[in-house]
Amino acid sequence: MTKTTRVVAITGASSGIGEATARRLATDGHQLLLGARRTARLEKLTEEITGAGGTAAFRRLDVTDAADVRAFVSAAREHYGRVDAMVNNAGVMPLSPLQALRTDEWDRMIDVNVRGVLHGIAAALPVMRAQGGGHFVNVASVGAYEVSPTAAVYCATKFAVRAISEGLRQESGGDVRVTLVSPGVTESELADSIADPAAREAMRTYRSVALPASAIAEAIAYALSQPAEVDVNEIVVRPAASAQ
Repeated sequence: MTKTTRVVAITGASSGIGEATARRLATDGHQLLLGARRTARLEKLTEEITGAGGTAAFRRLDVTDAADVRAFVSAAREHYGRVDAMVNNAGVMPLSPLQALRTDEWDRMIDVNVRGVLHGIAAALPVMRAQGGGHFVNVASVGAYEVSPTAAVYCATKFAVRAISEGLRQESGGDVRVTLVSPGVTESELADSIADPAAREAMRTYRSVALPASAIAEAIAYALSQPAEVDVNEIVVRPAASAQ
């Protein structure tokens, strides 16, 4: 069966799930635009993908800046002629108890995890509507379904991504497909942003059964590989050994 190749824009592509997704989608022949703030990593990843016969380009991206996200999507369209899929993957996770009052970290999570997804939708949805279709893959977390100590604000942002994704799906009329991918604990650099000592130590224990990022990339590739009449709405991927 001939695979349908698509133009896919990926945010947060410099490491973790975003990097793994780029590598996985490149093997399916998709044309990629990779975005993140760390351009040296993006450049290296792009060189590795193209060196292996894939198609990729990169652009520095700050998802908290709506204009920058619009420019990112426009760059994908200018480079490849269209935008078939937008993977809203960028996220941060500086966990802490609410009583620690790390309000700057709360703001950062809201800006990246919620506004970043909204900015991606606002930038790509008009393009997809104009071209007659498209696909959003929004990366949430098992934290979109449950709350745990130190993760109240993080989970709130992921509940929001889940709600936004479902609203977008209901409003799409079938032309624009929407997939919510919610990973359990996965190997990534998210935990590096945890400054609270107790939360950092708890996360170290929790991550002992972490999935490789490639497992989430496979889920994203699966959703994107479905024919136009199939919309995979939600995928939850947990380590088999994890209770949460």
